[in-house]
Amino acid sequence: MTRLVLLDRDGVINVDLGRAVLHPDELQLIPGVAAAIAALNNAGVKVAVCTNQACVGRGEITAEQLDTIHAALIQKLAANGAHLDALYAATDKGESARKKPAPGMLFEALEKFAASAAETPFVGDALRDLEAAWAAGCKAVLVGTGKGRETEVLLQQLPTRPLIKVVDLPEFVTQYLSHVVAR
Repeated sequence: MTRLVLLDRDGVINVDLGRAVLHPDELQLIPGVAAAIAALNNAGVKVAVCTNQACVGRGEITAEQLDTIHAALIQKLAANGAHLDALYAATDKGESARKKPAPGMLFEALEKFAASAAETPFVGDALRDLEAAWAAGCKAVLVGTGKGRETEVLLQQLPTRPLIKVVDLPEFVTQYLSHVVAR
């Protein structure tokens, strides 16, 4: 069985601007994230990003501009010895089967890598990320970066669901590699 880690983009990998990233120059990696992704790569764990990018559907940027932003992300990771095995983006303006909180992108990644949902964590910072993880049968992981702190407050008002809470992606990767891959 393939080991796979799914990641949200804004607030998990790069700094959440509070709005869409509209230009590659606005993409700033959260400290330690590239090294964390490289550690997953080096352990043979596949890494895929599942990100909502409704800015395309709203007409704020084109699909080509989003591709340029993602090319910059891939370059920044590569400069630090890291790579993504897949990148999925839901560009719909409204709700769709792919756009989180729906699990469509997660299902696409699970199928591509023949990974078990129950063994696959999805790391996010927003409630819609956690909802997508739960709907897909993945392990939901909440980081404290991005919208993570606000999401944690929101969760206190909702029924308890299985959840792993970490400070940031580097902390999650350290825990994941020591507990899951080391077995």
